[in-house]
Amino acid sequence: MTLWWIGDLVLLLVVLPVVVYLLHGVLKEARSIVPAVRGIATVATAGSSDLNAAPLLLTTQQQVVETVELVAAYGGSLDTILDDA
Repeated sequence: MTLWWIGDLVLLLVVLPVVVYLLHGVLKEARSIVPAVRGIATVATAGSSDLNAAPLLLTTQQQVVETVELVAAYGGSLDTILDDA
């Protein structure tokens, strides 16, 4: 019978505080998830607003092609003018 009492005391004085300590750590980490998710949501919202300008890249590419063509035509005209001079 005394062995049962010793086992019960060990359980209450050693194992129970360890379990409570570990559960407290888990609860603290679980509570930190919500602010992290809110931070991620804020950054994701800002990132998605940056993507609103993506369709403009298609017109930018076309403008670059036109600019290169104009510069090439100007270079050809300049070559002709310098040869005549």
